Amino acid sequence: TPDITNKQVQINTVALNLSPIEIEKRVTFPIETALIGLNGVEDVRSFSRNGFSQVTAIFKESADLYFMRQQVLERLARAKPDLPAGATPQMGPVSTGLGEVFHYSVEYVHPDGKGAAPKDGTPGWQADGSFLTEQGDRLADDVSKLAYLRTVQDWIIRPQLRATPGVADVDSLGGYVKEYVVEPDPAKMAAQGISFDELDRTLADANVSVGANCILRSGESYLVRLDGRIRTQDEIARAVVTTRNGVPVTVAQVATVNVGGELRTGAASRNGYETVIGSALMLVGANSRTVARDVGDKLKDVSKTLPEGIMIVPALDRSQLVMAT
Repeated sequence: TPDITNKQVQINTVALNLSPIEIEKRVTFPIETALIGLNGVEDVRSFSRNGFSQVTAIFKESADLYFMRQQVLERLARAKPDLPAGATPQMGPVSTGLGEVFHYSVEYVHPDGKGAAPKDGTPGWQADGSFLTEQGDRLADDVSKLAYLRTVQDWIIRPQLRATPGVADVDSLGGYVKEYVVEPDPAKMAAQGISFDELDRTLADANVSVGANCILRSGESYLVRLDGRIRTQDEIARAVVTTRNGVPVTVAQVATVNVGGELRTGAASRNGYETVIGSALMLVGANSRTVARDVGDKLKDVSKTLPEGIMIVPALDRSQLVMAT
């Protein structure tokens, strides 16, 4: 089926704290204004909803899409000072609405551990129903288990799949983007005389890594590095907020630190279980049959690199639909 989509560039902007009216006034309108008058633009349309703005620029059929994307990028740089802090416009991939040629799900070989032989102390499902990762993290709740699937999708599968010829990008849906959640206890903070600003600064200062030049000795140079990057939940809990009579007060004494997930507005499921869905987007002008076939072949190779207990299940293969019609 030929793709009759017009030449267009989409600009997506996320600003979670803004209402639809504020999104329209403070995000969508400045971006639209920046694009109007751009050479080759025939129309600009948009929609604004809670925390999200999408602006679509429609170009003449004779326009060079890649040159137009460069022009749009320059206009977005001009509009950036007019946008709210933290709102960063991102151009969509070089694909269209018909570009989703392959869908797959990332899930546990044994969802919820059903049918799995417990492997206490080794990666996999444990007797208590938790899942032990290869990094030694014990996933005991639904959020952390889904966050692990999303991590596998975003950091293992997606980068490899994006290298497939004809693939413009790979979308992720479902699960949770892993976050460390610090929940302050106002009563404990008041007892220690600690403000929210102090706690906030402590968390920021505890997650830095800086260079400290070098030490010269016997004609050799030894590089010095101060590595303060947070890697685990316990390291956050041990960060020192202040001292009282020479005794350090840590984050754990005034707050609870947990593994959580980024705020989400959607989810994905398969066979009644929540999962993570990946979608390969075809490059504009590419052959959908060959791209879908290549993605399927690539996923077979990617499956060999997955952590213990995780698998990829194809859900939609456009090449099969093409060959069947």
